[in-house]
Amino acid sequence: MSMLDDHIRQEVTRFLEGLAGPVRLVLFTRESDCELCPETRQLVEEVAALSDQLTVESFDFVTDAQKAAGMGIDKVPALAIIGAQDYGVRFYGIPSGYEFTSLLYTIRAVASGQPELSEAGLQALAGVNRPVHLQVFVTPTCPYCPQAVLLAHQMAIASPLVRSDMVEASEFPELAMKYQVMGVPRTVINETVHIEGAAPEPLVLEKLREALAQPMEA
Repeated sequence: MSMLDDHIRQEVTRFLEGLAGPVRLVLFTRESDCELCPETRQLVEEVAALSDQLTVESFDFVTDAQKAAGMGIDKVPALAIIGAQDYGVRFYGIPSGYEFTSLLYTIRAVASGQPELSEAGLQALAGVNRPVHLQVFVTPTCPYCPQAVLLAHQMAIASPLVRSDMVEASEFPELAMKYQVMGVPRTVINETVHIEGAAPEPLVLEKLREALAQPMEA
């Protein structure tokens, strides 16, 4: 059974018209111990079928472990959205519910390679001189989460030193516990700095600078 009904397929087709460039949807799943891997694969394949600019590349997290490690993939289901280059944009967990919107807008952003950020934001990210890891914890029923996810992904597109993950909290409860995710969205920057809610760009940049000001781990 299709995951997208006729109306949704038509809407997505229109949304994906005129993508600025080709996008690879690189999917990692696992045969066992991954309840939503089959559904994630089906969803990604159904979306890709709606645009000739989209292609799906599927890998097994176990048998293709070297490929996964090379792309920094450490859990499944995982989806990397790759355009002219790999900007470090990742989805961990099925991008369903409100996160389906995040997936579509991220595809369009990666296709263009032009982050929709303020001039001040672009300048701040151009000055980033060491790695930044943004993890945005979400749930499919959270209407505010896509804003946080898309902002993080835009920042990853803007800087080669920034990578951003959407993490579906209920699929990775051990991570939700580790980072004390009591509500979503919750953004974790470099393991140490946290942001509650869908914060605006200036606040996220302020927190990013705070994370960069902390001593690097040995």
